[in-house]
Amino acid sequence: MDLTVTAALPALPAIEPGWQRALRADRGLLFDIHHAIGGPFHVVHPPRFAANLRAFQDVLTRHEVRGQVYYGKKANKAGCWLAVAADLDAGVDVASEPELVHALAHGVRGRDIGVTGAAKTDALLRLAARHGCLVAIDALDELERAAEIARTAGRLRILLRRLPPGAPHSRFGSSDADLERALDRCVELREHLELTGFSFHLDGYAVAPRAALAHDTIEWCTRARVRGLPATAISIGGGFACRYLRDEDWAAFTRDRRDDWFHAGRQFEKFYPYAQDPTGAAMLDAVLTEQFRGRTLAERLRTADIALLLEPGRALLIDAGFTVFPVLGFKQNADYGITTAHGLSMSVSEQWKGSEFLPDPVLIPRIADPEARPVASCVGGASCMEYDVLTWRKVVLSQRPRPGDLLLYPNTAGYQMDKNESGFHQLPLPPKIVVTGAEARWQWRLDR
Repeated sequence: MDLTVTAALPALPAIEPGWQRALRADRGLLFDIHHAIGGPFHVVHPPRFAANLRAFQDVLTRHEVRGQVYYGKKANKAGCWLAVAADLDAGVDVASEPELVHALAHGVRGRDIGVTGAAKTDALLRLAARHGCLVAIDALDELERAAEIARTAGRLRILLRRLPPGAPHSRFGSSDADLERALDRCVELREHLELTGFSFHLDGYAVAPRAALAHDTIEWCTRARVRGLPATAISIGGGFACRYLRDEDWAAFTRDRRDDWFHAGRQFEKFYPYAQDPTGAAMLDAVLTEQFRGRTLAERLRTADIALLLEPGRALLIDAGFTVFPVLGFKQNADYGITTAHGLSMSVSEQWKGSEFLPDPVLIPRIADPEARPVASCVGGASCMEYDVLTWRKVVLSQRPRPGDLLLYPNTAGYQMDKNESGFHQLPLPPKIVVTGAEARWQWRLDR
């Protein structure tokens, strides 16, 4: 291997939480899990999820703002997160009947479940009404269907979802004109519909636009109250930023990026911003302290007695899981190699959104080579498709991969693990392994 090649490639080591470093150091445990599973698997750690969730709740408490954190369930299908949410009196955001039933089955109360998404099925609306869930109504026709269902299923708690002024072509939310008509209908339908408030969701991870739209949405609550409607809450959705890499590594990569760093010169239009600030609960704190006409959002919420609802997904899962792919083989290809993993790139979702999951995978050799020299490699999946590639970027591995070694992809719990997984080639989906530390030793089980 030409060492000048590996030296010229950028390193993007993931920021690893302590639990992952400790578990990775216990090499025997990962190989034992692989022996039991026989293929790729995901590792998830509920205590980290709990810590992330508490951090959001603590921000609301510190600002004396009433509110509720709804875990955005679409970010990861594991059931273990739901039990944590139930134990911590948090909510869960769902968009389908199976998701709603899954949340109920893990102890989440119906009144703590938010139902979002585009036009919902009648069955989903009926189930939500029966269990007292909070439903974000996306359009006028959905409002009418919801009212009709509520006549027999029970009074339905709703939010009216706003079309963001800065995203007029979004397929989600109602225009201001439709919101005015919806308020009139909510007055007429108050026997069947309880207008709890308004909601919105913004793309991107900027603080100021969220705070500005939240300030503006308080005004809509005032308009609703003038009509005699309760309007006691606003939801600002999700989109809370996360950090995967150190600033200096991310800055160097984005500044110096070259096509020849990628297999076959693959080009990508954009990447997730893997290093950004503020993130997670700190971003919520920044939103609450953003001022409008000399008053912070937190002050206005307290004065108006309006609860703040939020729907973080990735931000509750950051540092809470990783994915392991067994190595099937390695071949040298000119000045770099191609590692083939047991598994499919559908289990690293970013590749299927026209982008790349950039934090470096970590090679865990079954047998350490005392004379090991680093090698450059991309990573392909086990399918017969040319584009089944887990890592197009040429990454530097500690030694030449061999069959039976493991490749660990860090920090994949948020959206990466299962958003696009498929049983292609009739391969089973990688199971989720729940790990916890008890009495100074690791314990693991299959997620239920």
